[in-house]
Order: sequence, then C-alpha cells, then structure tokens
Amino acid sequence: MSTSLSASTRWWALGVLSLTQLVVVLDGTIVSIALPQAQQQLGLSDSGRQWVVTAYALAFGALLLLGGRIADYWGRKRTFLVGMLGFGAASVFGGVAQSGIELIIARGLQGLFAAMLAPAALALLTVSFPHGKDRNTAFAVFGTVAGAGAAVGLLLGGVLTEFADWRWCLLVNVFFVIVGFVGALLFVAESKADGNNRYDVLGAITVSLGLGALVYGFSLAESGWGEPLTIGFLALGVVLLALFVFIESRVAQPLLPLRIVVDKVRGGAFLIQAVAGSVMIGATLYLTFHLQIVLGMPPLESGLASLPLTIAIMIAAPVVTRLLPVIGPRPLLIAGPLIVAVGLIYLSRITADGSYFVQVLPALIVMGIGMGAIFVPVQNLALTGVASHDAGAASATVNAAMQIGGSVGLSIFTAVYAASVGAPDALGGASRLTAFATGYSATFLAAAVAMALASIVAIFLVRGPKSSLLPQGDLPVLAHAG
Repeated sequence: MSTSLSASTRWWALGVLSLTQLVVVLDGTIVSIALPQAQQQLGLSDSGRQWVVTAYALAFGALLLLGGRIADYWGRKRTFLVGMLGFGAASVFGGVAQSGIELIIARGLQGLFAAMLAPAALALLTVSFPHGKDRNTAFAVFGTVAGAGAAVGLLLGGVLTEFADWRWCLLVNVFFVIVGFVGALLFVAESKADGNNRYDVLGAITVSLGLGALVYGFSLAESGWGEPLTIGFLALGVVLLALFVFIESRVAQPLLPLRIVVDKVRGGAFLIQAVAGSVMIGATLYLTFHLQIVLGMPPLESGLASLPLTIAIMIAAPVVTRLLPVIGPRPLLIAGPLIVAVGLIYLSRITADGSYFVQVLPALIVMGIGMGAIFVPVQNLALTGVASHDAGAASATVNAAMQIGGSVGLSIFTAVYAASVGAPDALGGASRLTAFATGYSATFLAAAVAMALASIVAIFLVRGPKSSLLPQGDLPVLAHAG
C-alpha cells in the first residue's frame, strides 16, 4: 500500500531521505574525534571508552533487520518519524550526559533509533522511485551522500570539539532531526507492505542478546581470556546465536530468512563485510587516539588527518564500479583485503615521535584503495541471486554485518591493545606515549591479520562464473563505507 508523489515532491523527498542517511553514517565517526575529550571529562576508562562507539554500532547492527520489518509492517513514514524523534531525544541525552554510563546508554539509544531510520529511509526511497532513470539517479545521490557521511562526521566532529565542546557532536543532531522531521511531514508519502505480517520478536531478542553477550565477553578478555566471566559470556553469546538460527529455521516470517545467508557466495560476502567493518569502525578509532593523544593533534587537525582514508575510498569506488563487470567480484575481493592488510602493516610501524606524513598518510591511502575494492563488490554480491521480496533483507544484512563486525572487532582490538600497552598510567612523559603507540601498533597488526583472513574467505567461498556473481534486474545497489 502506498501513496504516489508528484514529480517535484519526489525530489524533495530524496533530499529529506538523503539527509537521514547522512546523519546515520556521520554519527558513526563524529563521536570518534570527540572521544579523547569526552573520556577525560567523564572519567571513562580505556575499556569504557570503546563502548561509546560499540553501543551505537551494536544496537544499530543487531536491530537493523527488525527496524526494516517494523517499517514495512507498521508504516515506513510513521517509523521514519518516530525514529527521527527518538534519535533526536537520544542525542540530547548524550549531549548533556554527566557520566560515562549515561553517554554509553545514549549512544545505544541512538543506534536503536538509527536501526528504525535507515531501513525506513531506504524503503521510502525505493517506493518513491520504483523504476527507470530517475531511480538510478536517486540511488546514486543517496549512495553518494552516504559515502560522504564518514568524511562529514570527521570534519564536523573536529570543528565542534575544537571550537565548541565535544557535547555538540551529539547536540548538532537536533538540527538535522528538525529538518528531517518537518521535511518528511511535507514531502514523504506513507507506504507499507500488504498482507498478514507478523514480527519475529523472539528472533530479535535472541540475536540482540547473543551479539551483546559476545561483544561483552570479548571486552572482558582484556583481563584474561581464561577468566570465568569471559568464557561464560562468550559461551552464552554462541548459545544464543545458535538459538537464533534455530528459531529462524522454524518461524513462518523470520527476521532473517536463512536462505539469504546459507548461500556460499553471499555468506562469504557478509563475512568479508563484517571484517571490513571491524577495521573501519574498530581499527580507525585507535588511529584517532594515536593522532590526538600521541602525536598531539587538536581535534580539527585530527579529523582532517583521517580524511585521506575516506577520500581514497570515494575515489577508488567509481573505478572499481567500472572494473566489476569486466573482471567480476572475486579478484577484487581477494586483492582488496590484502591491499588493506598491507596498509595496516605499514601503519603498525608508528612510533611516538614519528611523522604523520611518513608513518600514517601513505597507509591511509593504501587502505582506502583496498576498502574501495571491497565495498563495491560486497554490496553487489549481497543481492546476487536474491528474490525481489528478499532484496530488502539482504541489503539490511550486509549493512548489519558492517556494524556488527565493527562492534565485535572493536572489542577484540581493545583486548589486544590492553594486552600490549601494559600500564601506561604508571609511566611518565615519552615512555607513556611510547606505550600507547605500542598498543595501537598491536591493534593495527591484529586488523591486518583479520583482513588477510577475509581474503582467504573470498578465495574459498566467492566462487563461480563471473556472470553468476553479478546481480540481475533492477535492484538498488548502494556502495558506501557506512
């Protein structure tokens, strides 16, 4: 069921929906720049600070599929409006937070409402531009805005943190929410899926608790992998995720139809996307810490210094898009992770007294090229061989894999960092900075190993004739880093 829009109104709707995607993506990076200042002000520990990023990514990724179902069944415009208001309220809560736990809760709530916003916006875009040249243009604009979101977040976070206060990195969302909410009321038509639709509540609960237990278990690993609590939470996470798979195989309208992920090629693409997410969300956070804490860059300079990674991805993506039909996705997904791994290995050579232009910049450019070679084919493989009624769930799954990979990866990298850095607070001056650099270096090496494993996944799982690995038909394919 849907209400048609006039030609001019559709383009206004595109602006509103693109703004939403910008907010959802930039909120993944804007807080990273502000985190060192927020950590100091709120007294967050090194393990606690990672939860400011993890809470957002985990809630977003774990609830994205449920958010899509709510949008389809309850009404996409209605879900969009509620998501907007909730996201704004959570942003204000985070902006006035007086403790680390309040900030972490606010970030989790932001992720929850982002999980309603993102699929609702994509579904509304799909029904507003159902076919033809206008559809291709609309998705190109939407994807470009999404791709720019990370860069906008880094710059805006740097400006607000340096010239105002870290809290404005959250409070600034109120402006976007007001524009998006009013714009949706004026220019977006309601639509929903027809038929007898039922929510897979049990599936949503088990996957959310399972992922949460898994991530918390990894975060406890910094005190020791053999600790009873660490083992207990990791085991609980595995059991709950296994229960989720069992539930999905039994319910009539599953949150995640297993036919989407059991396909070898598509499953491989989701795994590669998860590893890429661990690097883009997890490892790059430690790059921000190195730039600000070790190299002493102010927030704005740190944001600018991080930009070459995003710019390299945006430059590489169109080139990869043209290469994709020529060589197919398999060579790109084998080479791309290895290129990123080379960049990470180079980055792991950082020292406390090193130069950004010698030790960091070349690595970011190489990593960006490799990531561009990953994101485009992965987004395409997510829809290869998928029936039209599963396209939304497949697209949501590849984006959920990015966020979940980021939250799990960040927890693992934090454990690696803690094991490598020792007790830097007991040291002083240059020795303390050297300890930090050693810890960050270890996380980059761990990320390089993860990317090498992603290349192996591509070798063994992404197989078949080139023509069979490319999607057919008029399906939306968004290639972006967010």
